[in-house]
Amino acid sequence: MGQTQGRPKSHAKHATRQPLGDDREPEATAARRPPTTATAAAMDTFFLSHGSPTLSIDETIPARHFFQSWLPAAVAGSEPPRAILMVSGHWETATPAVNVIRGRNDTIYDFYGFPKSMYKLKYPAPGAPDLAMRTKELLEQGGFGPVKEDRSRGLDHGAWVPLMLIIEKKIHNSHTQYENPGSATADRDGTYHYNLRKALAPLRNEGVLILGSSSATHNLRKIGPTHSPVAEWASEFDNWFKDALLGGRYDDVNRFEEKAPYGKMAHPRADHFYPLHVALGAAGDESKAEQIHQSWSNATLSYSSYRFTAKN
Repeated sequence: MGQTQGRPKSHAKHATRQPLGDDREPEATAARRPPTTATAAAMDTFFLSHGSPTLSIDETIPARHFFQSWLPAAVAGSEPPRAILMVSGHWETATPAVNVIRGRNDTIYDFYGFPKSMYKLKYPAPGAPDLAMRTKELLEQGGFGPVKEDRSRGLDHGAWVPLMLIIEKKIHNSHTQYENPGSATADRDGTYHYNLRKALAPLRNEGVLILGSSSATHNLRKIGPTHSPVAEWASEFDNWFKDALLGGRYDDVNRFEEKAPYGKMAHPRADHFYPLHVALGAAGDESKAEQIHQSWSNATLSYSSYRFTAKN
């Protein structure tokens, strides 16, 4: 099985709109940018495990059918989201950054050794620069600046694969990538990312749906054939993960490397776990977790996905 390519060290974010198949903006989007004041019921936040890039084409992966049937408008709140803030595990920067794209985003094929048909898939989502700048504003107000503006990077597969499967047309969405740098310091752990995304909690009251996209387990050296039995260590970690979230032990989740069984085995690098901390942090300390999907592929890839509902 192919491996994902190496990523530059960095923390970063993208903003996009859902493509309509031509260069027209979605109906009334220009007049309906995400507001900077609370005008809608607060959205729930979600952690979605996207697992293998083959999710984009392989109909035998159970999680693919979950993504295809998953409707944000039906599960995130009482109203459809005005925007989507997607946190992916595939772009690392030295400092926080937002992707401010005023045209259409490129589709990044940040993997190799996969079927040729995957490299023909396109997700040319239009940018959402106003939402990107709102994200920058909140991060800097929360003490996480300065935030760099990136005006060229496209969408990696951690963003475009799930978005391509789940997002309805005409939903104005923002894709944000924020990961831990390779040379992580003591304050850039799970707790750091949890606290960082607490700064973005106001977006939930502005009609913005916050999604974290990565994998509940991510050890590429331990991947097996697609339909292999689940490895015992992976199952034990995934069960601990579920119990900790549903039991409200969020501090344990933030410190998973020392608290979880096989934490280092499940995530040799924590980049694919931090989007979870982001979604969790944005929902708040007293949020309630709910598992919305669970399946496996390749012996060690868990697609466990969760919803976080803030306390009223």
